[in-house]
Amino acid sequence: MQTRVNINYVFSLAFALNALAFSLFLQAGIANPLQQREVVNSEFGTMNVESIKEIIERQPNLSTALGMEFISTPDDDLCMATMKVDERNRQPFGFLSGGASLALAENVAGVGSSALCPGKICVGISVSGSHVKAVAEGDTVTALAHLVQKGRTLHVWNVEITDSSGDIISVVHVTNYVVNPKVKEKSNKGVK
Repeated sequence: MQTRVNINYVFSLAFALNALAFSLFLQAGIANPLQQREVVNSEFGTMNVESIKEIIERQPNLSTALGMEFISTPDDDLCMATMKVDERNRQPFGFLSGGASLALAENVAGVGSSALCPGKICVGISVSGSHVKAVAEGDTVTALAHLVQKGRTLHVWNVEITDSSGDIISVVHVTNYVVNPKVKEKSNKGVK
């Protein structure tokens, strides 16, 4: 008898276990194992989001308005962010808004693509997700974005958002478009 294995299920399970282990480290009061390693950005290095965080913090934007915090990781295909559930991102009923979850997923994938492609502009062109559990105000959610495909102009990410207990609350698929910034041309109007 031949057994078929759903590869998406295997990756989802591994991803969930990784998130659970991370949550357990934090709950046990153990220092963040991801922040203890040296973080450098190289072709085969780690996911360093520090320069992207500096860009984000320069002016008001959705990430800062919703309370997203981006975290560098030791894996070059994994990006992480956290977001406290509070008045900035909850529904009137006191639960995390599904739109805020999708925004978190799109932003963490965008930060990941931007970290992998310095000097490029990375924009989300497709975001699709499923919400499987509610999260009450006061909790903190963690988004782990795993890079599935890194092309020259398209990056595909799978993002799992978990609550502080490590339970999956949303699963999101994000596609980013990577482009070169346009150079502004100087106007020669009025010059003879």
